[in-house]
Amino acid sequence: MTLKRHEPAKILSKAVEANGFVFTAGLTAEDRNLDVVGQTKQVLAEIDRVLKLAGTDKTKVMQATIWVPDIRLRDGMNEAWNAWTGGQNLPARACIEAKLADPKLLVEISVVATK
Repeated sequence: MTLKRHEPAKILSKAVEANGFVFTAGLTAEDRNLDVVGQTKQVLAEIDRVLKLAGTDKTKVMQATIWVPDIRLRDGMNEAWNAWTGGQNLPARACIEAKLADPKLLVEISVVATK
């Protein structure tokens, strides 16, 4: 099995390809002063960019895991998510309330896609 790592850093790679699958790290917004809608839009744009590096796109996302520090933020996150997906090619998905690494982070998303 061949692995290809995209944008490796000190503790993780942004994405890893193996056997026709692409796994992303948990991705977060750069601008942590945005509300949950704005942060989600930034994360989804980063997912688009990382998937493109691996030769795939959001239409091939099979699974998404989403973390929010307060489940009441889910509606705002879903607003950005629904705009991004357009209601098409929806993956299996989990949205989990969890403490995130920085209190200013309002959403973190990881996806698994096919090539």
